[in-house]
Formats: sequence, C-alpha cells, structure tokens
Amino acid sequence: MFDFETLKVIWWLLLGILLIGFAIMDGFDLGAAMLLPFVARSDTERRVVINTVGPVWEGNQVWLILGGGAIFAAWPALYAASFSGFYLAMMLVLVGLILRPVGFKFRSKMPGARWRSSWDWALWVGGAVPSLVFGVAMGNLLEGVPFSFDAELRASYGFNLFDLLNPFAILCGLVSVAMLATHGAVYLSIKTEGAVAQRARTVSRFAAVAWVLLFTIAGLWLWQSHFGYAITAGALPGGEPDPLAKSAIARGGAWLANYGRWPATVLVPVIGLGAPLLVAALAGARQRLAVFIVSALGIAGVIGTMGVSLFPFLLPSSSHPQSSLTVWDASSSHRTLGIMLLAVIIFLPIVLAYTAWVYRVMRGPVTSAYIDANRETTY
Repeated sequence: MFDFETLKVIWWLLLGILLIGFAIMDGFDLGAAMLLPFVARSDTERRVVINTVGPVWEGNQVWLILGGGAIFAAWPALYAASFSGFYLAMMLVLVGLILRPVGFKFRSKMPGARWRSSWDWALWVGGAVPSLVFGVAMGNLLEGVPFSFDAELRASYGFNLFDLLNPFAILCGLVSVAMLATHGAVYLSIKTEGAVAQRARTVSRFAAVAWVLLFTIAGLWLWQSHFGYAITAGALPGGEPDPLAKSAIARGGAWLANYGRWPATVLVPVIGLGAPLLVAALAGARQRLAVFIVSALGIAGVIGTMGVSLFPFLLPSSSHPQSSLTVWDASSSHRTLGIMLLAVIIFLPIVLAYTAWVYRVMRGPVTSAYIDANRETTY
C-alpha cells in the first residue's frame, strides 16, 4: 500500500496520535485526582468528584495500553531501550496508576474521616506522580539519555532514576502537571455543579496561566541550551532498520531546525501556548464543552511540539549519539507496519465510535443529590 519510508512516517504520526489521545482522555482523570483535595471540601463533594471519573477512567487508560502496544509492535528497539532504561520511572508511574482503582474501591468501604482522607490523598498521588513522571520523561528525551548499543544491539545505560530528575526535566514535569491540572479542572467544571464547579473554574484559570508560564520558560531554556542532535550520514529513510548504521552528533539548536525546515510547524507550539491562554480567558464561560476542546487542543500542541522538535529522533543518546533511535532505523519490518496499519484502519474507528457512544450515555453532571440518593452504589 505504501513504501517503507511512508509507513515509518505514518506510524510516527500514529504514535503521536495515541500519546495525544492518552493525554487528553486519561489526562482529565489524572487532573481531577490531583484536584480532589482542593476543589471538594465535604465528603459528599469529594464523592461527586470521584464519581465524575469513576465510570470512565478504565476505558480512558486503554489509550496508554494502545500506546505501549504500538511502541512494542512498530518500534521494537524503542520499546526495549526505553522500557529497560526507564524501568524505575515506569514503576513509579505504575504505582501511581494502581493507587487509583484501589482508592476508588477502598475509600467508601469505611465511613471514618481519617480513612477517607487517607485515600483522597492516595488518589492525589495517583494523579500527580504519573503526570510529573510523564513530563520528566519528555524533558529527558529533549536532553538526550546516556545509553549505547553494542554490536549485537544489547543496550547499556549510564544513568539512574536520580539522574533523570534534573532541573530541565523537572521543569518539563511541572509543565505536564499544570497542563493536566487545567484539563482536569475544565472537565470538573462540566461534570459538577455548584461550589465544586465554581472552584474548578477558578483552578482552571490559575492552572492555565501556570501552564503558559512554565511552557514558555521551557521553550526559552531549550532555545538557549545546547540540546539537540543531528544525523550526519547513514540513516536511509527507506532502508532496513539498523540503529548502528548511521552517524550522528550532538548539535546545539538542532531541535529548532525543523521549524525552519517546515515553517508551518510553528503553529504547533503556538497552539500549545495560545490554547491555555484562551482557557484562562474563558474560565467563566457557559460553553464549557468548547473550553474543554480548547484545552485538548493545547495538549495536542504541547505533545506535537515535542514530536516536531525531535523528528526524526525517537530516543537520542547523549553519550553515544550514533546509538540514538530514529524514525528511520528503529521500526519493525515493512510488512509488519503494513499489516498493523490495516488493523488500525479497521479497528480505530470502532474504538472512537464506541468511546463517543459511552460519553453520550454518561453525559450530564454528577450532583450531590445523586450521591445522597445512591450512597450504596456510587464510589
């Protein structure tokens, strides 16, 4: 159907779409969990917040599984290197994600205030930690990670978890936290009423301003830094995957070169900055669904900025640039990518249609009256 080079680019785009889908769909779950102790004061209000995401969080998290599956099947070298090198960071994410279903289920099992408050904070950890770690991971990609391959493509790593928690990466983590907090607050303003909705609108305004400021600082830091890598020879876009067949070097400012090569891509970071500004300006608007869509566009702009800046790199190596994984040399075979694309064409519309139907069925706010009337069946 397509030549090998085109398929690689298509799967790079699909990987970005899956990451954006996860950040938008599961992002408001994480954001709502982060805001739980702050936008809800009484036990009933906190149950309202929990029940806005309780019925849908599992379906939303499927986007993370889809993203991991796509990396495994389409980019096996990237899957092996990243899931091994970032193992402890991923364990932190898993612990946070595990706390969510446990918190949902256990919180309502006992009526004690201390018991429920403890699980509320566990849910906060389950939202904040993954949000922070995802951003930290993105920051480390921009900096480059010290790893290398030997002749048999066995990877060795020159970093640990604490090395990943460097200042620039933490700044990127804070961008992620502010972004998802904004998204979660906008979602809560749609799905709740009264005081909770009002507090969520207030939080969305301040979180969106923090998002803009942090994203701007990260962009200026990237502009003034020496981060960046460039391929100098050997990487053939349509060639067979072999990470060691190319030559690459560290080159300061290389991450900004794509915007000069394709000027239209400047719109991507502009959306990443402009959308949260619009969210802050429209925080009190009645058309909350429109504000949610704007917030989602902002998330797409931030993640798209990462993709445009790094292209064609997927996982740069700061210690051995020639071992960096790129779109051209880290993919599966031509046939594998083609068969998987056919599966995506068939099944992705079904997933999207089912998701749209679920949210149509679950439309409408969760109210305190509903919680009071269904105390035994709600979270």
